[in-house]
This record gives sequence, C-alpha cells and structure tokens, in this order.
Amino acid sequence: MTGTQIAYYFLCKRKLWLFANNIDQEYNSDVVAMGRFISDSTYEREKHEIKIDNISIDFYDSKTKTIHEIKKSDKMEETHIWQVKYYIYVLKQKGIEGVVGVIDYPKLRKTEKVELLDKDIVEIEKIEKEVNAIIESAKIPDVINKPFCKMCAYYDLCFI
Repeated sequence: MTGTQIAYYFLCKRKLWLFANNIDQEYNSDVVAMGRFISDSTYEREKHEIKIDNISIDFYDSKTKTIHEIKKSDKMEETHIWQVKYYIYVLKQKGIEGVVGVIDYPKLRKTEKVELLDKDIVEIEKIEKEVNAIIESAKIPDVINKPFCKMCAYYDLCFI
C-alpha cells in the first residue's frame, strides 16, 4: 500500500484502480509537474523523499518526530490529511511512537497539523481492505465526474 493509493482512495476510486494497475498518466501532467517542483524547491535543506517500504515521505524531522508532506493547494485537504495519517500509521507499525504530521502549503504560507487517533487506526485498517479490493477487482470503478476531473492526468481515459 502506498500513500498515493490512500490519497486516490479518497479522491477517486477509478484513478486508484488505474494507477495501481500500472496505467500511469501522471508522467506528462503539468499539474503533477508543478506539485513536484513545489515539493523539490521548498525546504531544500531538509532531506526529501524518505522511502519506508512502499511510502515516500517528503521529509521527516527526527528531533520533533514530525512528518512533513508538501502540497501545492489545500483544495483536497481531507485527502492530504488521510495520506499523512497513513504515514504516521506505518511508522507506528514500525515501532516509532509519538509521530505527528504537518502538511505544508508553501504557496499559501499555511500549515495543517495532523495526528493519528485510535479511531483513525481502525478506519485505516478498513481502508486498506477496501483499497486492496478495488485494486484486485477485474472491473474498473465508474467515472465520478467532479469539477476537479478536468485537471486530472487521467481525464482522457475517463471522458474521451
């Protein structure tokens, strides 16, 4: 399970299925490229993309036990929050206690603190099962047709 898969679970089940089944459209997306640029060009002194199993954390402050996830916009904030909660959950599974998360929105000069609650752990375990069921399904999920679909790298696969 990856953090991206968790985010796509909240954003769009169809996108999750396509991405997890190796149909990658994001390599040519201007929106994704801009997000990557913002992530790479901010907090340059911090170590970027720490990989643990299947997750990639933008950076981790070991002194304060804080995961930082850098995002371009807060439009999909719930998605971002659950992605960071999942990262905290993975670290907790590895025996690292007391971790918190911060979502950094450099363009907005805003941060959002994220904590993992006991009820979140139960929800994440349920979400993991649902994500696996979606990924393993032979049937692609239906198109959701939301306003943000127009900016999605997978738009052509859903609407053309």
